Amino acid sequence: MTKAATFQHPMFHDEDKAREALEAELWPEGPICRHCGNSDPEKIALMQGKSHRPGLYYCHECEGQFTVTVGTVLERSKIPLTKWLMAAHLFNSGKNGVSAHEIHRTLKVTYKTAWFLMHRLREAMNELNPAPMRGEGQSVQADETYYGNTSKRAKGYRKGHRHKASVVALVEPKDRARVFHVKKATAAAVREILVTNVHRTSTLHTDESTLYPKVGKEFAAHKTVEHGFLVRPVGSLARMARPLTRSKISSAISNAQ
Repeated sequence: MTKAATFQHPMFHDEDKAREALEAELWPEGPICRHCGNSDPEKIALMQGKSHRPGLYYCHECEGQFTVTVGTVLERSKIPLTKWLMAAHLFNSGKNGVSAHEIHRTLKVTYKTAWFLMHRLREAMNELNPAPMRGEGQSVQADETYYGNTSKRAKGYRKGHRHKASVVALVEPKDRARVFHVKKATAAAVREILVTNVHRTSTLHTDESTLYPKVGKEFAAHKTVEHGFLVRPVGSLARMARPLTRSKISSAISNAQ
């Protein structure tokens, strides 16, 4: 389905439909008080009337009022829910991530608003209690890149990786991704990230960089792929090479910026 067709959905144009869609996602079995956790439908009432804003509930258990946005990154935001849902859709459906400028242009909001939306959405994607990535018999992909200082016309442009921001990314094929900004991408810095975030029983997949051979010995296995390998791989090498794609790493880094 194209982007234009997707955005024809009522929840992207009607505030009531947007709120109902959010409630259906967060409360599949009915409203839950954001203050005390009460979910008894007999003790929760939808407040109606001209003096009450749409979607406002009253909890008879704690005598508090709440809406579906309380306790979320949308709380107290003056940005319409329709804009939030459109931004979230673009954020999650973009193969290579999405920038605040693209949100600014597509949603027709100010750049400041677009930046705020993306900052909140990225914050919402953080794991509160992150567990080690993958485990026995499974793989984790690691790669590093250098971001920024790319325009030769820029006043402060300086050639070389040491003048760029160093970023290390960890990706579980078809699952989670974590991105880390480091002062300098050294073997020691990369090792600290890997041993802290990846289960030692995992298989580590990387490129041919010299940052990984030593730390790779601390995992169940370490497999490498040459980015410049032009011959079509076969057998086990094909299975190893396919998931280690730069697009996944780039997408993770783009969404973390």
